[in-house]
Amino acid sequence: MIYFDNAATSGVKPKSVINAVNTALSQYSVNPGRGGYELSGKCNEIIYNCRKEVASFFGAKDTTSVIFTQNCTQAINYVLKGVLKPSDHIIVSSLEHNAVMRPLYELSKTGVSVDAAEVIFGDIDATARAFANLIKPNTKMIFCTHASNVLGNVLPIKKIGEICKEKGILFGVDAAQTAGVLEIDMQKMNIDYLCIAAHKGLYSPMGTGILISDKPIPKTILEGGTGTDSIIARQPLDMPERFESGTVNVPGIFGIKAGLEFVKQRGVDEIYKKELEMSKKCYMMLSQIGGVILYTDLPEYGRFVPTLSFNLRDYNSMELAEILGEKGVCVRAGLHCCPSAHRRIGTLQKGTVRVSFSSYNKPEEVVTFCNMVRIVAQGKKKSKYFY
Repeated sequence: MIYFDNAATSGVKPKSVINAVNTALSQYSVNPGRGGYELSGKCNEIIYNCRKEVASFFGAKDTTSVIFTQNCTQAINYVLKGVLKPSDHIIVSSLEHNAVMRPLYELSKTGVSVDAAEVIFGDIDATARAFANLIKPNTKMIFCTHASNVLGNVLPIKKIGEICKEKGILFGVDAAQTAGVLEIDMQKMNIDYLCIAAHKGLYSPMGTGILISDKPIPKTILEGGTGTDSIIARQPLDMPERFESGTVNVPGIFGIKAGLEFVKQRGVDEIYKKELEMSKKCYMMLSQIGGVILYTDLPEYGRFVPTLSFNLRDYNSMELAEILGEKGVCVRAGLHCCPSAHRRIGTLQKGTVRVSFSSYNKPEEVVTFCNMVRIVAQGKKKSKYFY
């Protein structure tokens, strides 16, 4: 099997992550910090150490700002629904995932207004200006993806962060496609809220996400037991307990800690360079196949994450993905939960086939994959699914 759907979740988890999860299940099946016995305290200490390492890795202000979530989507909902109120204005990019746009759709019913800044491919200064030009007196926040999950384009987060700092606007970032792939420093980039899909670039188990909240989130969207201030009816104010009601995902957090260590050992930039080289190779080979339509430029260092989308003329994206799947290749097809990006490139009706790489992929897999696409391209010319 060739797994090229790493933008959805990393297909191969490091052995150290698997071992960490097994250790949690076999030796630490306790509620951390909520029991007066040694094992509960020791489990809580390991979780605290994970918070500490996450805070350090991403340049957070404090360990207590690290909140473990079910996924990146939950982290984004915590920020958007917890910060924005009626009459507030927010600016997003023209490439946002439904994890951002659907919560904002619901918030728009309450009076929150939304504008989308057009991402200018290949021009980071123009993209940053597009955000700045939409700022209004009631703009509360800019929230945007760090990199497109469809096209791989990287947005100028540092420049946007500088604009937010200058204007006194909150800045939130969806780092689902970049955490563990690109260097992220919240202080240097002026990021107030960082939302992370730990199961992707940090090679952690599925069902794990992280929110790093360096600024307050006034409202909660989930309340319950935290093991602290139990006599008080209201939700605790202290972080991170304020946003971690109920029993936390101990096996998942153990896996996050091991996944983070894996990334640190290999080096973020080294992982990125290896993955980007495969993306470039894939792009070059696909570009030489008749009938292939590529939707981005040649992936360049710093401008793209290792994700690209394409179509094969006369084939529906879903059909091509099914054909490749029958040959043992796992790719993603359709709209990738991001109609805004597909509207931009004119593929809203048929979607695209997306390939995305991890450090476990090999160049020879790229060659095999592209040869499969070539064989399909040389076959039938009209698809019954095409429209």
